[in-house]
Amino acid sequence: MNWGKSIVLAFVLFAAFIGVLVTVCVRQEVSLVSKTYYQEELDFQAQMDRKRNTEALVDRPDIRLGEGQSLKITFAGFSQLEKGRLNLYSPSDATQDKTFALQPTTASDQILSIGNLKKGKYIARMTWTMHDKEFYYETTLYL
Repeated sequence: MNWGKSIVLAFVLFAAFIGVLVTVCVRQEVSLVSKTYYQEELDFQAQMDRKRNTEALVDRPDIRLGEGQSLKITFAGFSQLEKGRLNLYSPSDATQDKTFALQPTTASDQILSIGNLKKGKYIARMTWTMHDKEFYYETTLYL
């Protein structure tokens, strides 16, 4: 085999490698942090105000894994809750994200079922409204 054939073979193999690399990269799923990422960035100051309101509270929420396949939220302000939700965000798999509605109750605990979620890291993001003020609390959980 002479040098000319070797150089052509090297170019063909390189082109095939680049073709395979482009195909693999195009088929790779890219998940953003959130589907509404850009809108959330525009709402950044309001989010900072929610965090500041939460820091001013005497009793902040406590989100922990409960017994069995459950999540336990302890918060003394559930009786004053106007509306609220808890979003479990999975950084590794967007299909595992889950949202729960929080209910006003006189009890200081709410138990939520998380039985069908895969094991892994989740970020619990709790947003709620009390006394016409919005609040935000975030913590990391490992199932």
